[in-house]
Parts: sequence; structure tokens; C-alpha cells
Amino acid sequence: MKSPVHRCRDVEHGRGQAGAGGGSNCLQPEQRIPISKDVITSSSSSAMWFIRDTCGIVCAIITWLLVFYAEFVVLFVMLVPSKNLTYSIVNGTLFNTLAFLALASHLRAMCTDPGAVPKGNATKEYIESLQLKPGQVVYKCPKCCSIKPDRAHHCSVCKRCIRKMDHHCPWVNNCVGENNQKYFVLFTMYIALISLHSLVMVVFHFLYCFEDDWTKCSSFSPPATVILLILLCFEGLLFLIFTSVMFGTQVHSICTDETGIERLKGETGKWGKVPCWEAMQAAFGGPPSPSWFSPFAGLSCEKQPVDHVTIPQGEIIEQDIIEIPLTPTST
Repeated sequence: MKSPVHRCRDVEHGRGQAGAGGGSNCLQPEQRIPISKDVITSSSSSAMWFIRDTCGIVCAIITWLLVFYAEFVVLFVMLVPSKNLTYSIVNGTLFNTLAFLALASHLRAMCTDPGAVPKGNATKEYIESLQLKPGQVVYKCPKCCSIKPDRAHHCSVCKRCIRKMDHHCPWVNNCVGENNQKYFVLFTMYIALISLHSLVMVVFHFLYCFEDDWTKCSSFSPPATVILLILLCFEGLLFLIFTSVMFGTQVHSICTDETGIERLKGETGKWGKVPCWEAMQAAFGGPPSPSWFSPFAGLSCEKQPVDHVTIPQGEIIEQDIIEIPLTPTST
């Protein structure tokens, strides 16, 4: 069995591995065609998805608590005591709308199947059911024993192979992959916006309190007000920088049609890249529209029929690189 660390899925690296592993995998370059994601799909795309990882769950809870803290300070320290009703209503409505969209995007990024490949389908019976052409090559993940589509990578936290996996983010307790990248982009964007908005309001509130009496500019004592505002300022500045960088990185990955893990492993240029605008439409679900900015696009109250994929039973094939047609020694 070949090491998963050194296994590459492109033609040239595959040829080198075949030469090191034996003559059974010595195929011509034009024959080494990775199987696409259109043939191998996830069977859990319509089901509820949640990763039972302690670190990820704690990070997700902390994310929500930090948003609720910002909500508390903005409302009860800055807006409610304000004498300008219009200022309070406008900023309160804007901040709460952005915070709601941020948490909704977080929830969808966390509970959406990122593009998991069915587990344990690397059997002779299943591969034969795909009706692949002679000369094609499929790749097995030795960790989850699944047939890997092109551009899929294994996540040690999710314990699954994920299509177009960018990275595993503990803050959303999920992988960022083909199916939930839009929600992760929206989450980082809305968090950056509420961080910027809160920082602007903190600056204006400090100026207002310096000009007026500190005891009248807040319903809390002056020391408590200063501490709450400083903590909010620190939180807003930290998350503004972090989420802005993540937002820019994700948009760049979409436009270049190259995930973070592909860039990290040097797996660039091994597939036909699509133009930036086409990649953006694929990631956000169609031509530009308000639904691009909505984490609720595609949600329906009606129960959708689930297309279950029946995986023929059988023994897992030992080889990591499997040539079509299968040989008796592959089982």
C-alpha cells in the first residue's frame, strides 16, 4: 500500500509511483485519467450534517458568545442611552441585521455537508457499477476507504474525503468545501462588517462621552463603560483583521479555482481551470442576484426527497491506485 502523504493525483506523479510500486500500475500518461466528481457524489447532501468535534463545538460556541457580547455592548451601552433616537434606530437596525446574517451564515456553514464522499465504497462491486472505460484510473483513500473524485482530500477531523476541500475551520466546526464555501464567505464578510460598524460606533461614543458627562452617556458606571467599550474595541479590531483576510483569501481561491490545500500541496494547474466570473457563479449558485448575499438561498420548508445511493457490498480493495478494468489480484 502506498503512503497517502506522497501520493499525488496528477499524471506525472502517478507514473513515478507506479514505477516504484510495481508493474501492475504502469499505465501510459494519457490513460491516467482521474475520475471526476460527477461520477462519485455524496449520498448525504440532503441530510443533517454536524461534526462531533469537541474543539470545533467549543470554538463555534465562543463565536456566538462573542457576537452576543458585541450585541449587548452596542445596544445597552451605546444605543439605548443615546439621546438621538434616529441614530439609535438606524444603527441598531443595521447592526442587528448584519449580526443575524452573520450567525445564519455561520449556522449554514456548520450544518451543510461540505461535499463528503461516501465512506467505504472502494469495493470491486461498486467500481464495476460505475461502468468506467478501460484505461481509467480511480484513487482510493486509505483512511476512509472511499473512491476519491478529482480534487478531493481527506480531512482528519471530519474523517471523510471532501470535494474541493479548502481547509477545516474550527470556528465553524466544519470543512470548507464545494457545498458550503459560499456560507463561509458570507460569514467572514458579515463578521467583518459588524466588526467595522462596532468600531465606528465605539469611536463616536467615546467622543460623545468626552464632550458630555460620562454619567449621562451610559446606563453603566464610567469605569464599567470604559472597560466594556475597550473590550469591544479589541474584539472588533481583532476580528475585522482576521475575517477580512479570510474573506479575501476565499474570494481569491474561488477566482483562481484553486483551494487552499491545493495551493499548499503544490497541486496547481492539474485540472482545467474555469474563469473567475464562472467560478464565482458556481460558488454562489447562479448569476449575480441578491441571493448571493443571502444564507437562506436554497432553503425550503418542504421536505425534499432524498436520493439514496446504493453502494454494492463487498471487500475493500487494497490498492490505492486502481486500474480499470479490475484484475483478480485487486480484491
